[in-house]
Amino acid sequence: MHILQFCPRVPFPPTDGGAIAMYDVAAGLIRAGHRVTVLAINTPKHDQPADALDHLGPNLRLVTVDVDTRLSPVKALRNLLFSELPYNIERFLSDAVAARLAALLREEDFDVVQMEGSFVALYATPWLEAKKNRTVNPELPPLVLRAHNIEYSIWAMLASRTGNPLKKFFLSTMAKRLKQYELEVWQRFDAVAAITEADQQRLRQLGCHEPVVFIPAGVNLARFQPDPAIQPKPRTLFMIGSLDWLPNQEGLDWFLAEVWPRVHALYPDLEFHLAGKEMPVRFRELQLPGVTVHGFVESAAVFMQQYEVMLVPLLSGGGMRIKIIEGMALGKCILSTTLGAEGIHVRDDHDILVRDTPAAWVEALGRYYHRQLPADLIGREAARTIARLYDNRRVVESFLDLYSVVQQRRVETA
Repeated sequence: MHILQFCPRVPFPPTDGGAIAMYDVAAGLIRAGHRVTVLAINTPKHDQPADALDHLGPNLRLVTVDVDTRLSPVKALRNLLFSELPYNIERFLSDAVAARLAALLREEDFDVVQMEGSFVALYATPWLEAKKNRTVNPELPPLVLRAHNIEYSIWAMLASRTGNPLKKFFLSTMAKRLKQYELEVWQRFDAVAAITEADQQRLRQLGCHEPVVFIPAGVNLARFQPDPAIQPKPRTLFMIGSLDWLPNQEGLDWFLAEVWPRVHALYPDLEFHLAGKEMPVRFRELQLPGVTVHGFVESAAVFMQQYEVMLVPLLSGGGMRIKIIEGMALGKCILSTTLGAEGIHVRDDHDILVRDTPAAWVEALGRYYHRQLPADLIGREAARTIARLYDNRRVVESFLDLYSVVQQRRVETA
C-alpha cells in the first residue's frame, strides 16, 4: 500500500508523545513493507531538515511546508474578536499547505490518507464537498483521522480549574470554538481511529460516523530495552514530559504545591528529578530542597533508568500518555492520577499505582520510602503488560486492518 500520512509537525525526533505516536506508525508501516509519504507542516518550534526521515529508507518520502505557527498576542486577539475558528487551529491554516496536499493527490496514487489529529483535519475540505454532494470522488482516496485527543475537552478541563477570570474566559471560549470545530470536521472522515477506548466512546456519543475504532499508541520495544549497566539510584522519583503542554504544567504545579512539601518534610532523603523540553522559566529556575531540574535530556530511556519511581500528576488532558507506555516498557514503577493512566490497560497496585489526592500520593510515596511498596514487582508486571498489548507491530496491524475496511467500503459505495 501507499499511505499519505499528514502531520501537524515533522514527526522527528521521537522525543515527545505526539512525535513518537506519528513516527512509530510511519516506521512500522515501512518495516511491514509499505510505502509512506509524510506531508508535514514544518513549524519554527519543531523545524527539521528535508532529510530528517531518510534513515527510514527509500520507501518513505518526507514533504514539508514551512508555516509560522508561533503564538502572537495580536493575532490571538484578532482571532478572538473576528473569527469563529479556534486560534490554536487557525495557526496551522496555510494556503501553501492546501496547495501542496492538492498537488500530491493529483500527482500520486494513494491507497489511504491518514490525518494526524485536529490540527490538520481542517484540510479535509475536498472530502467534505464530496460528502455534501453524497458522491464518492474517485480521485480522493479514503480518509482516516487519527484522533490523538479530543482537544476541546482538554481546554474545558483547564478552564474549569483556573481562578483567573480573564484566563477562564479565554480558555472557555477556545473550548467552545474547538468543540464546534471538531464536531464539524469529524464528519469529513471515512473512519476515525481513537487512541483510547474512552475517547472511542466519547466520539461515538458526539455523533462521529462509524467506523470509530480503538487503536492505541504503541512502543517500539527495541528502542526501550533496559540497559543492565544502568542501576537506578535508590529513593528517587522522576517526571519527564513536554512542559510546553498546559496540562503537564498544571499537573507539575499541583505536585510541587500540594504533594512535594509534605513528602520532603516527612522523607527528606527522597529526591525528585525533573526533565522535559520547553520548560517555562518557573520550572527551569526551581530552587526547592530535594528537587533537581535537568531540562531537556537527549535520551528519555537513559534518564528513566537512572531513577526508581516515575510520576505522572496529570489533572487535565486526553488521549494516551506515551511516556507512561515507555516507562512501563522499561520496567518502571509508575505513580499516576486516574486521568494520567486513562486509556492504558493497567490495574492499580498490579502494574501501576493510581492515586488522585495529595494525601494518597504522600501515603504511596511513604510506602515506597520505607520499602513497603513492591516497586520492582510492579515494574516487572508493567513491562509484561506493554510487551503483551502495546508492541508497535500490533498497532500497525490494526491500522492496516482499518485501511482495508475503508477501502472496501469505498468500493461498495462507488
